[in-house]
Amino acid sequence: MDCTFKTNEGKFNYRVGAIIRNGNKILMARNPNEKREFWYSVGGRVHFGESAEEAILRELKEETELDCKIERMAAIHENFFEDDDGLPFHEISIFFLIKLTDEIAAIPSGHHTDGGPNGEFLEWIDLSDCEGKTLYPDFFKTTDFSKETGVLNFVTRD
Repeated sequence: MDCTFKTNEGKFNYRVGAIIRNGNKILMARNPNEKREFWYSVGGRVHFGESAEEAILRELKEETELDCKIERMAAIHENFFEDDDGLPFHEISIFFLIKLTDEIAAIPSGHHTDGGPNGEFLEWIDLSDCEGKTLYPDFFKTTDFSKETGVLNFVTRD
């Protein structure tokens, strides 16, 4: 159902991500079961036949339990990396700037996306004090999407 598949060379992944800012803080997700400690954009994989906008709204509903509104498409990220097991990935992500509402701003750090205490959770990351934290994508640390008007394109090769 997800738009992800293996090839002889590695794995392709099509995902969407949310840019949710409240002042200098950005809402990110983290899974404590990962081998390394890192935070990543709220979002997930696009389902086959689903538009990117439909996918981000579905993912936001699943992860925040809220009906969110898209402000605009903000970025496309072409990402080439290896996972922890050395499998090469070619990932295309579309990021949407999400309208901040009082309900979104009230999401507490530690909000579990699956309803249970052992899985993925959301956290507000202070972008002025994130030294030493690994964020994916890393351009979240340096790009203020509220000041941009177009769709930015980023290419990352790790």
